[in-house]
Amino acid sequence: MRFVIQRVTEASVTIDGAKKSEIGKGFLVLLGITDTDTKEIADKMIRKLIGMRIFEDEQGKTNLALADVDGELLLVSQFTLYADCRKGNRPSFIKAGNPEYANEMYDYIVKCCREQVSVVKTGEFGADMKVQLVNDGPFTIILDSDEIGIG
Repeated sequence: MRFVIQRVTEASVTIDGAKKSEIGKGFLVLLGITDTDTKEIADKMIRKLIGMRIFEDEQGKTNLALADVDGELLLVSQFTLYADCRKGNRPSFIKAGNPEYANEMYDYIVKCCREQVSVVKTGEFGADMKVQLVNDGPFTIILDSDEIGIG
């Protein structure tokens, strides 16, 4: 499972010319899911995401978590996070999760986040989305369950 976490001052998702979701200060999270991901892995990734202390405190140190700043979440499924670009110029997406399973896991992640964060907005699984954001910093972190010992 991969989360690309971007600290934002605002972010939005537009589908077919209509704004579907928007948030203020918080995280825009792009989610990549594989067929080997489980709810247990998702739970650990969500804990890591929500506990991520990357907002500045009064001294300007990145010491505050989402809850400390009343931050919001915008969760967007993005299978291309599992692009394999080792051969040729056309990426392979074999490692990306089966769409039906990935959608089920995405819904699970959204549900769990809504239990812990007051404002959670989403993209639309499988849709052609236009994502806009103002990255604060810029500050972008990649969480990969395999690399941080979760998967």
